[in-house]
Amino acid sequence: MTYAPATRPFYDADSHIMELPDFLKRYADPGLRDEIPEVSYSASIVTDDEVAVIMGQGGRHSPEHVAAQIALGDALIEKSKEIQALGAFEPGDRTKAMDLLGFKKQLVFATHSVAMPFSASSKLEHRLRYGAARAHNRHMAEFCRADDRLMGVAVVPLDDPDLAMAELDFALGAGLEAAWVPHRPCGDRSPGHADLDPFWAKLAESGTPFVLHVGGAPLQLAKAWMNNGRPPTKDWLGGGENLRTKDIALLHEGPEQFLTMMVLDGVLERHPGLRGASVELGAGWVPELLRRLDWVVKHWSRNDENLQRLRRTPSQQISAQLAFTPFVFEEVGAFIDQSNPDLYLFSSDYPHIEGGRNPIGRFETALEGRSEAVKEAFYAENFLRIFPRARVHGPATAAA
Repeated sequence: MTYAPATRPFYDADSHIMELPDFLKRYADPGLRDEIPEVSYSASIVTDDEVAVIMGQGGRHSPEHVAAQIALGDALIEKSKEIQALGAFEPGDRTKAMDLLGFKKQLVFATHSVAMPFSASSKLEHRLRYGAARAHNRHMAEFCRADDRLMGVAVVPLDDPDLAMAELDFALGAGLEAAWVPHRPCGDRSPGHADLDPFWAKLAESGTPFVLHVGGAPLQLAKAWMNNGRPPTKDWLGGGENLRTKDIALLHEGPEQFLTMMVLDGVLERHPGLRGASVELGAGWVPELLRRLDWVVKHWSRNDENLQRLRRTPSQQISAQLAFTPFVFEEVGAFIDQSNPDLYLFSSDYPHIEGGRNPIGRFETALEGRSEAVKEAFYAENFLRIFPRARVHGPATAAA
């Protein structure tokens, strides 16, 4: 018996690997290896002692631990979390986890290793930023290669358009299934800048979606917003380095700005075959985004020649080309009622604790009273529209 019931197919738009400290170093170009830092868990619920035990076992869980995880059966998603989860960092164990979870396909994102390639610091050299991206993409491709249910997500910084194109070419050759881009300005450019048009065209032509994901931009607000003359607020893990109350309240601003530029700069209009997804960034802001962009284009197109070139409304573009994963605590049924059922994707966030102990159960409650067609769109068909290669997917090809 699997966690996902056999009554319908489930496609998971968000899961993670829990990188070991040498995740980037081992796969970096030799000339950069000494300059690429180890992956840090300092801002995580995972302790240094946990990581040390695993590294002391040769970078593996013990056979006893693996057996105990498998024995959880369809309760795996409830109790198997973070770095102790089955398949958190070992590909063979992830296959066992997928057998128990029962998902048809699963996008696989990194957790902690994107800090360097996605850094917004102007002091970080591009050779290191893109060198870290190459190391990540090599390792992610290897992790997902043996199980065609795993759809590896590449990381591609957009600060240098030429280097971004080179990394995209590598990622496609490695068999990775989506390009995670940071949801911030692309250096000194909008994502709709003409210099980046070849990048979006390549994604569209290859049928490869772009994705935005939490961690693709700084998690926390500027310090001034937190300075209210009172003691600092703890984050949701009880520390101070992760999302706090004000951070989660405004988490949508980054992806909303990025996708707004993609519409108003005409990227989705010029590339109708381009697909994208906003993952683990919430979805409650989506219905209002559609309404706002429609009236902005309607009224500001009188004086904005760029908007006069649009042949489809923003809401039509977004509904056809983008999708969004709600958090398990959000009322996705209400969002569908306020917009349309083509916009939202199921996700488990395995093995992160944020995904909850029973994401399907939580979403079923939020979708109560909606039709089977609406549920089919949420759990499967919207995923297959954004990630069409998931319908026919073979093992990835090797890359240097």
